[in-house]
Amino acid sequence: MKWKESDFNSGIEKVRAVLIYGQDAGQVDELCDRAVEKLQIDKDNLFSLDADELRDKQDALFAECCTPSMFGGQKMVIISGASDGTAKTISELVSHSGLCATVIITAGDLRAGGALRALFESGENIAALPCYTDDARTLATLIRQELSAQAGIQQITPDAMAYMTAHLGGDRGITRGFLKKIALYVDDKKIVELEDVEKCLPDTGAADMDDFLYSLTAGHVQQTMMALDRLLYANTASNMLVRMLITHFKKLLVAVVDGQLPRLFWKVAEKFNKAMKIWSPDDITAVLVRLNELERQTRTTGMPAEILLRDFALKLSVRAFKLSIRRRN
Repeated sequence: MKWKESDFNSGIEKVRAVLIYGQDAGQVDELCDRAVEKLQIDKDNLFSLDADELRDKQDALFAECCTPSMFGGQKMVIISGASDGTAKTISELVSHSGLCATVIITAGDLRAGGALRALFESGENIAALPCYTDDARTLATLIRQELSAQAGIQQITPDAMAYMTAHLGGDRGITRGFLKKIALYVDDKKIVELEDVEKCLPDTGAADMDDFLYSLTAGHVQQTMMALDRLLYANTASNMLVRMLITHFKKLLVAVVDGQLPRLFWKVAEKFNKAMKIWSPDDITAVLVRLNELERQTRTTGMPAEILLRDFALKLSVRAFKLSIRRRN
């Protein structure tokens, strides 16, 4: 079955397994937590493993999924980082006649028609739920819900909303974390203004994140590496930075191919417009392929993620610089 988030909220108790996948890793994690909460899974009944461990721990996995809990209550198994290559084992698991645990499968971006999506989208008593990064419309709705409905904020000025939609949206977890901070900051006056947002956003590294993303695609090598140094010094996770790069290049691709400009804060608009002149659709597509591979490497190879990211950022910003010169000539 193909699910939306509303289907997940009302139907998680009725299925054997759910595939939660997509670009927004924060939302994937959020939905996993919500499944544990809705099914009231005790920590002793929760078993998790990475998809890379499936081959070595397959017997233990099937035993865990097909034996009742010694402690009573519902069991849950979470398999993270799945891919089309693990579809056969996962298919055998979720169709096993002795299955007595709810199985949650998480994955990054999966291609339409791939083995894993096809399995869950067409199967009975199993479902697939995509987690795409928030666009300007869904992000604005999320901001209003979190600030107005839940935190009691009475007004969000247009400038403040524009700034937040320009800086947030790549990861649902990061977005919610910031919104909690802004709600606490403006609690007394109940109004969110641009000045409030600008004061709070540096806590999330947004200014440095802008410098990193937009300088890289515009070919400003020194600014790119200085911003990356600041982000890493502030303990920003390398895999999160890779996901933000993926989101940024996808926005750039839409702008280059369709002419659909994202909502840009004035401080970064010039660099983004420059990047649109530098990068061709084929160039961007090739970078996205490499970024997906880089994300896989940071999770699975054991190589230092920071070194991989620094090397990638330096080479890509230099490439953008050279492309800018070539396009100018």
